[in-house]
Amino acid sequence: MIGICVLGISGSVGSSTVKVLRRFPSAFQLISFSVHSQVDLAKSLIREFSPEVVCITDPTKIGILGNRIERTDILYGEENLSKIVELPQVQKVVTAIVGSIGAKPTIQAIKSKKQIALANKETLVTFGPLIQKLVKDYQTKIIPVDSEHNALFQLLENQNRDNIDSIVLTASGGSFRNLPMDQLAHVTVSDALNHPTWKMGPKITVDSAGMVNKALEVIEAHFLFGFPYDKINVVIHPESLTHGMVAFQDGAYVQYTSHPDMEYPIASALFYPNSTPAKLFDRTPQSWKSLNFWEPDPNRYPALALAYQAGMSGGTAPAILNAANEVAVDLFLKERIPFVKIPKVLEDALNSIAIENPTDWEGFWDADQKTRNFVTEKYSREVLI
Repeated sequence: MIGICVLGISGSVGSSTVKVLRRFPSAFQLISFSVHSQVDLAKSLIREFSPEVVCITDPTKIGILGNRIERTDILYGEENLSKIVELPQVQKVVTAIVGSIGAKPTIQAIKSKKQIALANKETLVTFGPLIQKLVKDYQTKIIPVDSEHNALFQLLENQNRDNIDSIVLTASGGSFRNLPMDQLAHVTVSDALNHPTWKMGPKITVDSAGMVNKALEVIEAHFLFGFPYDKINVVIHPESLTHGMVAFQDGAYVQYTSHPDMEYPIASALFYPNSTPAKLFDRTPQSWKSLNFWEPDPNRYPALALAYQAGMSGGTAPAILNAANEVAVDLFLKERIPFVKIPKVLEDALNSIAIENPTDWEGFWDADQKTRNFVTEKYSREVLI
């Protein structure tokens, strides 16, 4: 049995990971997991899976479950996330925590030579050069869990890279893909969270509405697969059935297509290097009906161009982009800034904060913190009217 640690088991990716563990009880053992504040869920999963260790990160919940439930040790605080990934019984770590909080335990997992099932795109966006070096130094592997990157990972795994011209990430277009442009300034938080295809957490759903999630995924794809930015393309695909495409030198394309459910990429990452041994869903091509693709409108999705700008600038520019977005989305969810202000905040941060080229954790983290302070101080006083 493969020992699994799940960072962020209460989110959408974490919940889908639990479904995969239930489907294949003889293949995987849940050794450890973290939750932020969902204590009742933690108790339920402890009863079901009897893990070795659980970490509750919400500082207001310290001590709420005591130090032990039956055979499971209980830890508290973000600082203990690194402890639950380095357990000797853990072989694979699913990094499903949203935001740059997931970076430190991911780095510790790499140093502990665990295989990483990466769903926390912010880790690669913020610390990409450092993560690449650590993966090489500690001779481990990152298997992407985002549906698009996992699709590309599978398509590229056994291909001769000399035959490949470029890669294509697909995007749903989010909650406002068909909304008249003049109405974007008036959308509400509830509107943004009404995604047409996927059921996700609030942060990533807002990201999707402005295609900031795809902007971050472009940078992530660069670090995962090594393609230059002019060879990483994005298309709108409203059906969310095709998750990635590879374009060959001769002009032909291959694509990965599946029912839009996160169990596919999660199972693929957990079983790697083997294939998922059983059918997950009984869906045939006849159910697809149609597959449509079109270019993203740069006026509707200005954050996409900012991602290419940040990626090609290199250094700490992607870290600045990501940190500014995390703060901006939080302000939007708290109804402090309008939706259309989010990309303007990102552009402001990229233009205002010096881009550097650090070689260590502290340098990238410093850029992250400078950006958060800058955006918070400048925009948190605004009141949405």
